[in-house]
Amino acid sequence: MGRPYQPSLLRLLHGLTAVLVLGCCLSGLFVYSRYDGRWGRLPFVPGGSWIDLHGQVGWFLLPVGLAFTGYALTLGKARLRRATNAMALVALVLAVATGKLMQEDWLRDGELHHLVYSLHLVAWLVIGLAVLVHVAGSLQLGGWPLVVSMSNTSLREGDLPGDWPSQIRRYIKRKR
Repeated sequence: MGRPYQPSLLRLLHGLTAVLVLGCCLSGLFVYSRYDGRWGRLPFVPGGSWIDLHGQVGWFLLPVGLAFTGYALTLGKARLRRATNAMALVALVLAVATGKLMQEDWLRDGELHHLVYSLHLVAWLVIGLAVLVHVAGSLQLGGWPLVVSMSNTSLREGDLPGDWPSQIRRYIKRKR
């Protein structure tokens, strides 16, 4: 059996989303440990304005997440049928949306009672769980070759960045 190949646009959007989600998770963990900590704290929190960094990474995640969601609902629709993929995507949308609705001073002022903040925490817990299940499912489905194929930098003819607009046009024409 040949090595699996993932479309380059999927790899790009998936990779960017993964890096930004990881950045949000790590910075969010430091923010949670410093300002909330109701369910535990880290033994140390590195100095710095983690709440601002968390917001900035979330700001970058918004357009990337929108593009990834758009891809998932169109060209990647077949992959979205897996429950873990859909769960991670819904949790990502909820996390970004609630993050945008929050006021950063809430945490600095100790205002932990806001519904939006609680939904934001739940969304990140679901994302963490969904990512673990997603990776485990990918390993079960295709093993390491499938997981590695997401970070492969080789491109096939017809799957170059210049081909992305025509891929999208073909998808739109098929749907008419």
